[in-house]
Amino acid sequence: MAQIAYQEDDLRAPQPGNGPFLVIANRHSGTNARDGAALDRAMEVLAQGDARLRHWDPKDDLRSLIAEEIAAGARTVVAAGGDGTVMAVAGALHGQQAALAALPMGTFNYFTRGLGLPESPEEAARALLQAERREIRIATVNGQVFLNNASLGIYPSILKEREDIYRRFGRRRLMAHWSVVRTFWRFQRPMRLVLEDPEGGTRRVRTPLLFVARSAYQLERFNLGGRGAIHRDRLAVLIGCGQSRAALFRLAWRLVTRTMQEGRDYELVEAARIRVETASHRPLLAYDGEKRRAAPPFDFAMSETPLDVLIPGERLS
Repeated sequence: MAQIAYQEDDLRAPQPGNGPFLVIANRHSGTNARDGAALDRAMEVLAQGDARLRHWDPKDDLRSLIAEEIAAGARTVVAAGGDGTVMAVAGALHGQQAALAALPMGTFNYFTRGLGLPESPEEAARALLQAERREIRIATVNGQVFLNNASLGIYPSILKEREDIYRRFGRRRLMAHWSVVRTFWRFQRPMRLVLEDPEGGTRRVRTPLLFVARSAYQLERFNLGGRGAIHRDRLAVLIGCGQSRAALFRLAWRLVTRTMQEGRDYELVEAARIRVETASHRPLLAYDGEKRRAAPPFDFAMSETPLDVLIPGERLS
């Protein structure tokens, strides 16, 4: 379908602020599926900087869609959805000549909250009009971009359990916490991993969880260490402790109550790159709330190419 240019009279006419905006929404993501009015209100605000909405299906070629809109004049690509939608847009946008922005329309919205954006999509849109562009370095696992975290072991199982609970009882944070407890209680045995760190050498571990973080906000939210590594543009790698069912249940309770302690409940490793071999042939890999079966090894690394992101001015002060 032919696209209409953002500025029909002059395609390259300069725009005030950060527009023109391309807003990409996943109809099946978080608030978008339940409250289309929230997106409509946000679009009314972004229209001040020239904005167009495109609905996206995960089966679509998102990178081509974004490239087409950038060629038509878009300067900022706005992901309207939860962390999974933002991650997908960031991965498709990475390496293209436009900035990333986000409207918080998911369940947790760790990425937008970490940027200091308001939780209301309408107020977040207002902040984006005059937000500042800043280069950030993002993380990847086997080439897949992630903005908050990627993991192996118990956490992907929690996400799978959470989806089942959400289908039965709705998307509530209490249900998310209950999924943590249920998963740890059912978990059978720890993983056998080989970790290869170019800076720290090779080691073998048995652990129920390998959690690779890139969000200082998320670590702070759960009272976990590693925020210093994030600020140094490195990965914070958390290796969970506990092998018996009782130990795993204690770990689950401490995670829910945000009382986990480094050394007792997990080991913290800081790295720019780490390769992980698993005994399992196709373990469940999670990244920013999404998950899939994948074959090892898993290469976690900081991307060399930065990504432009819109950050509210007050967040930078």
